[in-house]
Amino acid sequence: MKNKEFEVEKLETHIPGFDWISNGGLPKDRSTLLSGTAGSAKTVFVTQFLVEGITKHGEKGVFVTFEESPDEIRKNMKSFGWDIRKYEKEGTWAFVDASPQPEVEVVEAGFYDMGGLLARIEHAIKKIGATMVSLDSLGAFFSQFSDRATVRREIFRITYALRKMSVTSVITAERTEEHGVIARFGVEEFVADNVVILRNVLEAERRRRTIEILKYRGTVHQKGEYPFTIMPGEGIIIIPLSAIELKQKSSDVRITSGCLELDNMCSGGFYRDSIILVSGATGTGKTLMVTHFMAGGANKNEKCLIFAFEESREQLFRNAIGWGVDYEKMEKEGKLLVVCEYPETASLEDHLIKMKKVIDSYKPNRIAVDSLSALERVSTLRSFREFVISITSFIKHQEVAGLFTSTTPTLLGGTSITETHISTITDSIILLRYVELYGETRRGITVLKMRGSTHDKEIREFQIDHSGMHIGNPFRNVVGILTGNPVQISSAEVHRTAELFKDR
Repeated sequence: MKNKEFEVEKLETHIPGFDWISNGGLPKDRSTLLSGTAGSAKTVFVTQFLVEGITKHGEKGVFVTFEESPDEIRKNMKSFGWDIRKYEKEGTWAFVDASPQPEVEVVEAGFYDMGGLLARIEHAIKKIGATMVSLDSLGAFFSQFSDRATVRREIFRITYALRKMSVTSVITAERTEEHGVIARFGVEEFVADNVVILRNVLEAERRRRTIEILKYRGTVHQKGEYPFTIMPGEGIIIIPLSAIELKQKSSDVRITSGCLELDNMCSGGFYRDSIILVSGATGTGKTLMVTHFMAGGANKNEKCLIFAFEESREQLFRNAIGWGVDYEKMEKEGKLLVVCEYPETASLEDHLIKMKKVIDSYKPNRIAVDSLSALERVSTLRSFREFVISITSFIKHQEVAGLFTSTTPTLLGGTSITETHISTITDSIILLRYVELYGETRRGITVLKMRGSTHDKEIREFQIDHSGMHIGNPFRNVVGILTGNPVQISSAEVHRTAELFKDR
């Protein structure tokens, strides 16, 4: 049994995701070193720390700036909806300006003493009754001194003084590379009680931001790196994948796919809370299946939501009309919401946050993402896998049906990278394939997987016309469809093969 008398008390930051990975927030009345390269969001983090404390807890904070002037910070943080000048007028925020003055030349001579600066910080803390302090950034200040021993001594002095003042502080420091030495001088991490690292790594020509708690003295925290993004009007949002829990409820209620023949292949339709992956080459009918799925829901007075990453709204509506489905009417009746966006307009983390917000506000009964492959092309392998896990888990927790499409890299047969990533977390997989026979291209469909239910295992031919998809009879006397090498065999060979498996 834990003895709470010896537990480190933590101050909630209310920075989305951080309190989870830190198991409660920042250790109270201690200093935390926040280290990162340029552009890793250090200033945003320390500002958000004060803002959330002021607005959520009624706390008061002091911001010590060694680099930017207070005016620059006020302007830069305005885009997040943080009115620092308002907090100053209310007496909940105070600046200590230690930023460099261009007209003043700094000359290093002999012993340096930070006593004057500490006195200013202590005065500001006492004046407004602050319990939180942000210092941004020590590296900018100490870069003018060459003696490492002086740097270490004075950093230790700052952290010791802040602890005596009974404030929870966050101190930023620069690092020159994403991996390696924690901070510029190589001593900062040994002096601070806690160390948090922000990274802005360039992978495959794309930037990916992550956060890692490296050290939390005397208390536990989640290990490893976690992706985060910066949203206008909100600030930092951390996406803790390890917070995902397998506690979703399971339903035995069936819903229609929108295509009667496919429902029959699935023994009555999809389960209401299932995730369905539809995989196929370009032009095989993936978007058509989305259209059927949406129309089937609207006909049952369900709210339907489409996230489209390949086609515009006008294209989707035109194509749907061509298949006998009126998206515009569904939208006017409040049964459909279509969100179209190019994948390149934002990072996967940004797309994930936006999609969750739309789902939360619209509260659909069924969701379609067309397509995952479009998102895959603008991300690294790791970030895409994390995105897929996050969005599928979120949808399943809503207890609604989700249908994802993915494009295979080859026209005939083959698999997509997407399939290997989410096949284990999807409940159903439907494969659409081109079948080349006697110089003619046909289309085939099969239900590869349907968790918790029997299903038709045959590969059936289907056709597309003005009223949509029509699934017909199974392909007979043909092998190698899924591998992309269909071969016609005789009835005698089919019979011999069947007898062979029967004997086994």
